Amino acid sequence: MYLAQPSRREASPRRFRMCHRVNDVMRLCCELSANQQVQTTVRGSGKGAAAAGGLAFAGGLIGGPLGIAVGGAVGGLLGCWMTSGQFKPLPQIIMELSPQQQQKLYDDLLAVMGDIQWTDLVQLTALVMGNATLKQQLTATLLGYISKELQAQVHYVD
Repeated sequence: MYLAQPSRREASPRRFRMCHRVNDVMRLCCELSANQQVQTTVRGSGKGAAAAGGLAFAGGLIGGPLGIAVGGAVGGLLGCWMTSGQFKPLPQIIMELSPQQQQKLYDDLLAVMGDIQWTDLVQLTALVMGNATLKQQLTATLLGYISKELQAQVHYVD
């Protein structure tokens, strides 16, 4: 009698639950960051500032005070063009993380969450949003991860 061995590619129920739990926590992160109105700058805002300042300086050398104004305006537009697309809402960045990055963030957040048990995203969100201290700790851990691991700057949108 021949018994087929399950292939290693087939997902075990435990692995599926872990993937489901990671997805729940990633969606919770999106909810936390959306409530905080957070955007991130992914490396490069210094380029825009350098373009604006550099052209204002060059304009000042060439045209005096009027050259500073023109150079600053042109430099500002150039800086805007150079950095377009680099400011992203944090939920978008979270959902674009690689599986390895999501796992690392999940592990960091799980250390803060402790022994919290949940069955679905709705229950997890209710548990976290109902506990101001836990919500603050998870948000701080999320923003720390984004700053440290992705080397992104965090900005609050007014």
